[in-house]
Amino acid sequence: MNLVMLSYVLFSCLLLSVQAHNCQVSEIIRFTTRLLVSGSLSCSCLPIPEAGHELSCFVEGTEHLMKNNMNSKEILQRLNRSFQTQLDRKFCGHLSHSNQCQAKTKGNVKQFLTEILKTYQAIKKSKA
Repeated sequence: MNLVMLSYVLFSCLLLSVQAHNCQVSEIIRFTTRLLVSGSLSCSCLPIPEAGHELSCFVEGTEHLMKNNMNSKEILQRLNRSFQTQLDRKFCGHLSHSNQCQAKTKGNVKQFLTEILKTYQAIKKSKA
C-alpha cells in the first residue's frame, strides 16, 4: 500500500469516527432506554420509518410525543433536538435521505422507541 492510499484510509477512518460522534449514538441510546424503562409514555400512533427516512420520522415522532406527554418532556426535547440537528446538518448520512418522513407502518410508543434503539445500536456496533 502506498503512502497516498494509507493517508486516504486514515483520513476516512477519522472522518467516520467524527461523523459517528456527531450522531450522538450513546446519548440517544441512553435516553431511549430510559424512556422505554419508564413506561410513562402514552400510547400513540407513531411512524416506523422506511430505510433512509429514519431521522425525519424520529423528529416527527418525538414532536408528537412532546405535544401529547408531559412526563418525559425534557428527555423527548433532547432526543428531538439531536435528531433535528443530525437531519439539518446531514450527520448520520445513511439515515437522512429525505427531510420528509416515509413510514412503512405506524406503531405504538414502545415500537417507535424500539426502532430508535435498534437503529442507533446498529450504528454503535458498526463503529466498534
